[in-house]
Amino acid sequence: MRNDRFPSTQWSLVLIAGEGAGEASREALETLCRVYWYPLYAFVRREGYGPEEAQDLTQAFFTRLLEKKYLRDCDRDRGRFRSFLLAALKHFLSNERDRAHAQKRGGGAYVLSLDSVIQTGESRYSLEPRSDLTPEKIFERQWAATVLDQVFSRLQDEMEESGKTSQFQRIKPFLTGAEEHIPYRDLAGELNTTEGALKVAIHRLRRRFREILRDEISRTVVHPDEVQDEIRYLVAAMM
Repeated sequence: MRNDRFPSTQWSLVLIAGEGAGEASREALETLCRVYWYPLYAFVRREGYGPEEAQDLTQAFFTRLLEKKYLRDCDRDRGRFRSFLLAALKHFLSNERDRAHAQKRGGGAYVLSLDSVIQTGESRYSLEPRSDLTPEKIFERQWAATVLDQVFSRLQDEMEESGKTSQFQRIKPFLTGAEEHIPYRDLAGELNTTEGALKVAIHRLRRRFREILRDEISRTVVHPDEVQDEIRYLVAAMM
């Protein structure tokens, strides 16, 4: 289930994380880190760092944001959250590389509970296509995948709360373009419904998917009129 202890926008989490070293700030930073750790890790790896060093640098980046209260003075008017986050990482790597390299996980004053995220990072990176994509393009692609993961997680939670977990698992391919080999008639029989009712359910699921996607994107931009452009950017990043 989603964590509702914090305001829903990434920028609101940034402001909480920037307030200081209290428990709320630590938990806000951990929430941001769990969502965005891998896109940033993939960027660092594509910059030429090895797995262990990239892990240390990525976690040190988030830890330093809290330790030095860099987020306290961040300017929300900088725009898109992904742009802010990547610019902050580049600045960190440029100015703190030596110091970050020496700081191993858990070596700072603030320890982030991210073992499970870190352990899966390199296995995910090993599946990245060996292409000529720049570090920035790798980050953008993984940012897009992260947003879509958030959308699917919210949609699944809603379906589970409605007692429609099985239905969601069977019709989810219609959201990802993998439905061409699933005959409506056969799937309707499997779900004990009519073909017409199945089409209505798929239509509603697609509509709700678009609504949640817009909501997730709106949380990462400053102005509402940026949402549609950011959706197009997300689609392009995944191609």
